[in-house]
Order: sequence, then structure tokens, then C-alpha cells
Amino acid sequence: MAAILSILQHTSCPQNVVFHFVASASAVAPLLSSTIAASFPYLAFEIYPFRDSAVAGLISTSIRSALDCPLNYARSYLADLLPACVRRVVYLDSDLVLVDDIAKLAGIPLAARRVLAAPEYCNANFTAYFTPTFWSSPSLSGTFAGRNACYFNTGVMVIDLRRWRSGGYTARIEEWMELQKRMRIYELGSLPPFLLVFAGEIEPVDHRWNQHGLGGDNFRGLCRDLHPGPVSLLHWSGKGKPWARLDASRPCPLDALWAPYDLLKPPYSFDS
Repeated sequence: MAAILSILQHTSCPQNVVFHFVASASAVAPLLSSTIAASFPYLAFEIYPFRDSAVAGLISTSIRSALDCPLNYARSYLADLLPACVRRVVYLDSDLVLVDDIAKLAGIPLAARRVLAAPEYCNANFTAYFTPTFWSSPSLSGTFAGRNACYFNTGVMVIDLRRWRSGGYTARIEEWMELQKRMRIYELGSLPPFLLVFAGEIEPVDHRWNQHGLGGDNFRGLCRDLHPGPVSLLHWSGKGKPWARLDASRPCPLDALWAPYDLLKPPYSFDS
């Protein structure tokens, strides 16, 4: 709800924004639809159920149980879930708010053969995203040969669904997930398969479009500051979520930027 409100408040043409919500098939769809419609009566949206069975046999345990939720893998199936007439989407996690016009992000051009665009973080330790088993195998580590592979966060992506469909990228991701079931090559849920398929071959986007990590790390979820530079999107990736910290009356300073957009929570005072 916070993400929706932030998008609508900061875009110059909210009537041009169409929302595609992917929800667990076990969710109560009518309740979800009525909740959204009650808060945003004129919102153009569709809800697509994602069945856990689509990935149940492919998910391996990761360093944090929340990352093993089947819905975390739905981003790999957008080309199948959404109608064929949808050619391009901006994929967004739900733990974020925008403070800029989403049309700027949606309009980022993709070079020929590029399937997705996202901010890259080439200063991150890329080797840490895969196990020693992966790096010690030339046939596996050779996957990145000739690619300037950098980490990117999959919570904010511009995706060309036509190119995704024609390139069979869902199957490519699933192949790595199937290998992971046979031999441990990574530890971090749905992210590494995306890196294996796309790292070094994406359209780079300015870092302002994903100020991620505001939820801290995957273990303690400690408070964090913003990265240096301008901000267009705030992303509470990590263990600590702003709504949970607000409920517990233990907010981090940056959670004050989330609170005004959260329509489901009472106002919170940060005076103390």
C-alpha cells in the first residue's frame, strides 16, 4: 500500500500507471482486491495468483527462512503470469517507496539484446554470492567468462517481457535452481539464479533508483544510512522491515520516510 501511494503521489500522470500484483494463490484474492480498491478507487490493476507448486520442487533452503517463500520466486515467472500484450514492466518489491516519477524509470532504454535494466553495484564482493564449490569448478565459474559480472538487486528491475519470452529466460533460471538442488552453489534464495543468467549483461541504471539495504543485513536487520548521492527510490531490503519496527516502537531513523505512505498504520511520532 505504501509503495502504491508513493508511486501515485510522485508520478506526473498517475492515470497512465497500470499495476500488476502477483499474490500467493493461497491469499484471499477478493479481500486483497477490495482493500486496494477501497484505498485507490480509480486505480487500474490486476491481481495474478502465483501457485507455490510452480517452484516448490526447485527451492533450496537459504540463509534466511523468509527468502525461501515461493512468492519470492514469482519475479522469474512474470512473462508467464502476465498477458502476452504486456511487453515491458517495472518490477518492484513491496518493501519500498518512490520519491520520484516512475515514468523516468519505466522509460529507460534497453540496448539491443538487453532483457533487463537495474542499478549495478560493482564494488560489492561478487564472489560472496556463490559457494567455494561453485568457484572451484571451472565449468561452473566459467559461466561468467567474458562478462563484467556485478551484483544487482532484483527488487527493482525494468524487464522487456518480449525478449524474456523469446529467450526462454525462465527455463534458464530454473536450470540453475535444479543444479542447486544437486550441489550447493549459492546460499541466498532467488537472487543468485538471476546473477548467473544476467550479471554483466544488464542495462545499468543510476543508483538513485534503488537505495537498497535499508532493512539491514539478513541476520540482524540493523539500522542503516542512505548511500551517498541522490535518491529516487528507498528500498528496505534485508531482515528489518519498517512496518514491523514501527509496530514494535523501535523504528530506525529512515523508517520516518516510510511512515507517511503507510495507509494501514496509525500515524507514528518520531519526536523521541
